[in-house]
Formats: sequence, structure tokens, C-alpha cells
Amino acid sequence: MPDHDILQRLNALQTRYINALDRRDMTAWVACFDADASYICIAAENVEQDLPLALMMDDSLARIHDRANYITQVWAGTFEDYQTRHFIQPLSFRQTGPGLAEAESNFMVAYTQEGGKSGVLAAGIYQDVVSMEDGQPKFRSRRAVLDTVATPRYLVYPI
Repeated sequence: MPDHDILQRLNALQTRYINALDRRDMTAWVACFDADASYICIAAENVEQDLPLALMMDDSLARIHDRANYITQVWAGTFEDYQTRHFIQPLSFRQTGPGLAEAESNFMVAYTQEGGKSGVLAAGIYQDVVSMEDGQPKFRSRRAVLDTVATPRYLVYPI
């Protein structure tokens, strides 16, 4: 597959992902992952020190579904909601095999809490493995490595 086709598919997946989170559509967020998926949100300091402790560690599609259910059903109404806006800067990608690609992107997530106060929630790098079987790209793994150890508020939604 030509590089421009891969890049176009990766960009489409990124757009679906950030639109789902910014609209708080957890069903659409889950649909961005393939059957062998994992999602990890971890501080860069923990990565550098080879510490496995993560803010979010969903090591299977079942756990990704659980996260979506917790947000929409279990925790609904129990946390101060906030609006997110994701910004992504693609850095690199490469095809690693038939139907697989790796990609890295910088990200920044802004948030607005009730009352209209906004700030930066997180910044870092996405490290992705993407499956492109059946023409529909999906994350095989998404690792959000945060530049900071702590965020200015608790995280409810994935980054």
C-alpha cells in the first residue's frame, strides 16, 4: 500500500478517535480499537524508569469496553464533567507488515470545566500500532505517554 494511502487511513482513524472523545461518545471510541486491542495512558517518567504503573491500563478489548461502561453507566452523575478538545500533530509512521503500521503523534488535550474555565489537561505522545485489515484502520495498541506525572484534575475520559 502506498505511503499516502497509509497516512490518509491513519489520519482518518485519528479523526474518528478524537471526535469520539470530544463528543463523549464512548461507543464510537471503543469502535476505534480492533479485537486484540490495548489502551495505556502512562507518565513519561514511569516509561523512562521502566515502571509499569499507568493512569489507565486496558490490556484487552474487554477492558476497553469496561472503561466505556464505567464512564457512561457506573460513574454517570458522580463526577464533575468536563469538555475536552484534542489536538494532534502526526510525527512518523511506517508499515511494519501486511495490514500493520506503527505511528507516533504529539498530542495536547485542553479541557473546559463547568463554569467555562479552560486549561491544558495533558500533553505527550501517542505511540500506536494500527491494523488495517478490511480497509478499516483500528488501533491494535494505543499508548498515550504523558509529559507530566500529574494532570491538573482527575482523568475520567481516556486521553
